[in-house]
Amino acid sequence: MIFNLFRKNTAIEPVYAVYNAIVAQSRQPQFYADWQVPDSVTGRFDMISLHMALLFRRLRSEAGGDKSFSQAVFDLFFKDMDRSLREMGVGDLGVPKRIQKMGNVFFGLLAALSEAMDRNDRAALESVLARNIFADTQGPQVRAMAEYLLRQDAAIAKQPAETITGGIIEFESVQ
Repeated sequence: MIFNLFRKNTAIEPVYAVYNAIVAQSRQPQFYADWQVPDSVTGRFDMISLHMALLFRRLRSEAGGDKSFSQAVFDLFFKDMDRSLREMGVGDLGVPKRIQKMGNVFFGLLAALSEAMDRNDRAALESVLARNIFADTQGPQVRAMAEYLLRQDAAIAKQPAETITGGIIEFESVQ
């Protein structure tokens, strides 16, 4: 019984691997330097949220354990956000309120993004991005981000769900 304390939890390793891949992709310098995503806590949250949305879009139609995998990645995402807020000095009473607000922002973005992408409506996608990522600014960076998301969505759709839930998600380059 005590030896269970020292075993690696192999079920959680793929969750961390996929989340780490999402965070790494979200930190690509081109988003911030070239496409003018604000290099701030909010901007980084937005970029992770976009990549999380791509993951959830891919796994939403799969049966079985994919829902629990998606939930585990989501839980890790918000546990990481909680930790980040605390590191920035947000007090214990303020963290739950901010996490709730972040959750609402995430789910709103996920719904709007998925609706636009499901309809293959580039104008609606650009509108979602302008409103949620670029503070209602239109421009080439919004078009570039929309194109990037459509490319990533198509690339991730080709990846087997078993590979993703096994801990491997591959993103194409930002270029």
